[in-house]
Amino acid sequence: MTAPASVPTVLVLDAEPLPRLGRLTGRARVEHADESTLAERLPHADVLLVWDFASHAVRHAWPGAGPRPRWVHTASAGVDHLMCPELTASDTVVTNARGVFDQPIAEYVAALVLAMGKDLPRTLELQGAREWRHRESMRIAGTRACVVGSGPIGRTIARTLKALDITTALVGRTPRTGVHGPDDLDRLIARADWVIAAAPLTEQTYGMFDARRFGVMQPAARFVNVGRGQLVVEDALAEALAKRWIAGAALDVFEHEPLTPDSPLWRVPNLIVSPHMSGDTIGWRDALGAQFVELYERWEAGRPLVNVVDKQRGYVPGR
Repeated sequence: MTAPASVPTVLVLDAEPLPRLGRLTGRARVEHADESTLAERLPHADVLLVWDFASHAVRHAWPGAGPRPRWVHTASAGVDHLMCPELTASDTVVTNARGVFDQPIAEYVAALVLAMGKDLPRTLELQGAREWRHRESMRIAGTRACVVGSGPIGRTIARTLKALDITTALVGRTPRTGVHGPDDLDRLIARADWVIAAAPLTEQTYGMFDARRFGVMQPAARFVNVGRGQLVVEDALAEALAKRWIAGAALDVFEHEPLTPDSPLWRVPNLIVSPHMSGDTIGWRDALGAQFVELYERWEAGRPLVNVVDKQRGYVPGR
């Protein structure tokens, strides 16, 4: 069934598999674009769904003056891949996938904490070598964690770690009840057994985990990044692990993705590398598609959208 000419046009920046938008049949004209056709089609769209959330095409294709989408939704928590001065200055509303990834990422972080504390990577390595080697492992309860990033993902991580009886401090952009400000960060990570990066990428957070910060951490500390790859100076982390300034680390996000086979990060001692999968549980794409349809129904009815990004800050302001 073809939508009538009067209905809004939803343009999808494609990635496979495509989103399931059957509920919009007759209510929207759904069109598709890739990086090569996006600039041509953007001025004719009312809504842009950035389904390919790994692409930076929106930055380069966003129109200046003239027609442009009234609303952009990205199927991701981060929005740094699409923000550009023209989009920031426009009256276009930007929303993100806040809420879809919170619990899965928190579970993934908890799994990493348990795996590193209980030395599971080494156990699997020794099993593969058929070597019986008794070791002692950490007691997780009673350890300390510092979670950097006080949005929904960071708060869910903190709540999940507390369920493991880990004393957890949360650090955000501004101090408030239950949340420390940036001025407390060095003091908190100096005492932490676990430092978890879950912050959005902004001018203030770019490269925040550098050689100085890894030097502040205690030698027994482990570091986990499930935020954005550019939060971390990767060479500095590699050096910190090689020199045993910290005991271990796990990265699920990287400055450049995917990692190439010759990336030195594959060979860094005591580093767990995973391919940007911490939030991707079975059915996650369907959840993202359903979320967009629900947002579209609000937009279609003239109701206020949720998950609206503060384009100056680069994230959805907390409550």
